[in-house]
Amino acid sequence: MKVTRPFTHTSAFVDAPAPHPQALHTPPTVAPAGATPGLAANRSGHLPQVVFVVLLGICLTPWASPPVALALGLVLAQTVGNPFLAQTRKLTAKLLQYSVIGLGFGMNAQAAVQAGQQGLLFTAASIAGTLGLGYVAGRWLGLGRHITHLISCGTAICGGSAIAAVGPVLRAKEEEMSVALATVFVLNALALFAFPVVGHALSLSQNQFGLWCAIAIHDTSSVVGAAAAYGEQALQVATTVKLARALWIVPVALGTALVFRQKDVKVKIPYFILGFIGAMLLNTYVPATHVVAPYLVQLAKLGLTVTLFFIGAGLSMRAVKAVGPKPFILGTGLWLVVSLVSLYAILHSL
Repeated sequence: MKVTRPFTHTSAFVDAPAPHPQALHTPPTVAPAGATPGLAANRSGHLPQVVFVVLLGICLTPWASPPVALALGLVLAQTVGNPFLAQTRKLTAKLLQYSVIGLGFGMNAQAAVQAGQQGLLFTAASIAGTLGLGYVAGRWLGLGRHITHLISCGTAICGGSAIAAVGPVLRAKEEEMSVALATVFVLNALALFAFPVVGHALSLSQNQFGLWCAIAIHDTSSVVGAAAAYGEQALQVATTVKLARALWIVPVALGTALVFRQKDVKVKIPYFILGFIGAMLLNTYVPATHVVAPYLVQLAKLGLTVTLFFIGAGLSMRAVKAVGPKPFILGTGLWLVVSLVSLYAILHSL
């Protein structure tokens, strides 16, 4: 088995932009008498670009939170469509990685180690339980082994990142990858809005909510977005535990190769996590870093907001419809079980 260094964090909510991009164009209008020929058509043709720029500008203001940015992206996708879909899909993964590294400059290494140890048992148990339950549920639904395993891995570890890593190991087909990514992406969008509401309703502490997000929400982008909306301490706990959870991509991918009897496979490693750890260590043990650290953290949060706008702008109704009922039932069922069981465990142990 070969291990390659490049890693693209494509989490659906990478976490990865949804497959099957929407390609909607406003129909050309007829120019009124006396108008310059083609002027009305040009105005109509530029409408998606204008709307995109305006909404992106709103996301760059202090009033735009991660959930708001995601909502604006969804509005764009369902109305005029994303005119820069190819570009935003390429930018999303890198922008998220750099944003996560920047968040490390706002965290203390000692507190992060404590949070990581606290979430270790939950992480191991939830990953094993989710993969086992997914296998049983997938067979009951009559789904293929590949699509079942992709959705189970995406739910168990970190959404689109896990799917992007495990898919090549399985030698999964393009449509299987697309369906799995679209499934976890839709659920990530729901989680980003629903989790803070549930957390406040149950009066969860910052530590409890951060841990719950890291375990029950698929992708890093949604985890960080939901935790940031809840509070600073929740953000630190959620980011640390989630990134520690993402490291399980490697053993799960290697285990996948053994179970499915695949040989000569390549496993992608999330090296950007090392950048996060390095930033956290600098912030903890190098006092000079504190001069620029607040600005880097603020820039990272802005990057996360833009990332979620890009992700929302990539989710079209075509992508949602392409999922089909059975994969979505599997993904939703696994997500609900993980969310409820982990919430119960957190409430009764912390």
